[in-house]
Amino acid sequence: MNGHGEYKVPGGKLVVADIGVQAGRLVRVQISGDFFLEPPEVLGNIDKALVGQHADASETELALAVAAALPPEAVMFGFSPEAVAIAVRRALA
Repeated sequence: MNGHGEYKVPGGKLVVADIGVQAGRLVRVQISGDFFLEPPEVLGNIDKALVGQHADASETELALAVAAALPPEAVMFGFSPEAVAIAVRRALA
């Protein structure tokens, strides 16, 4: 299964999730959007943190996985781990 989800953060930016699911787990994740992330290469950490997650994981579980993948110096502008989780859940719907 492939999915596409979008979430517009109120007063913030658009977060897009394109995913692939096999055997009940996320096997491909690509997060994109009009947000800003410093350093930009940290975006790969987010994608990697979501690969392997259960397709029925809650928004909270997904947001915690994203937050745990971010190094302390990372700064998210206009979005959050929760926004990423919402976009992923919408892609799974």
